[in-house]
Amino acid sequence: MPTVNVYDLNGQVVGQRELAEAVFAVPVNHSLLHQAIVALQANRRAGSADTKRRSDVRGGGKKPWRQKGTGRARAGTTRSPLWRHGGVTFGPHPRDYSLKFPRKMRRAAIRQALSAKLDAAELKVVNKLTFPERRTKQVAELLRALELGTNVLFVTATPDENFKASARNFKNVHTVTTDSLDAYSLLRYHRIVLDEDAIARVEEVFTK
Repeated sequence: MPTVNVYDLNGQVVGQRELAEAVFAVPVNHSLLHQAIVALQANRRAGSADTKRRSDVRGGGKKPWRQKGTGRARAGTTRSPLWRHGGVTFGPHPRDYSLKFPRKMRRAAIRQALSAKLDAAELKVVNKLTFPERRTKQVAELLRALELGTNVLFVTATPDENFKASARNFKNVHTVTTDSLDAYSLLRYHRIVLDEDAIARVEEVFTK
């Protein structure tokens, strides 16, 4: 059973915690993680890109010139895709990009992403991610105390508005709750920080 140090907001070790093997020590299937990332990114696409075909472009009802005798190529409308301001050939149109990704596979991908982060020493646990007030300086001090760098995902069991507001001024620092956790976010950020309540919630949900 893997064991990690538990830190406080000052970067001091205040204890140790054992992590569930069923969540934090599972074999990593790279193919499954790839499927999870592709499915999540596809489901986030709006699919609203649209272009006009030649029949959708306004105008072009009159034949530009007679069929023969001018020496120019034949033309039936000025809205042909060959013309400036004409329609678009094979352009994008609204479509649904979403992919089905079963819940069991999604949860397995999250377990594997957490296991990969722990194995790479890129996961840390703090006792509590709550701030008494909104101050960006507190997050900067926390990043420095825990030696996290500037690409970090903080995971809490319940949202703390003071902490969330304090962290949003950093470009690559993001906060999520365990209910909205996904494999893409876990793999995208270089460091993952969970508080003890988040660990308990993750183990409760993802060991089933």
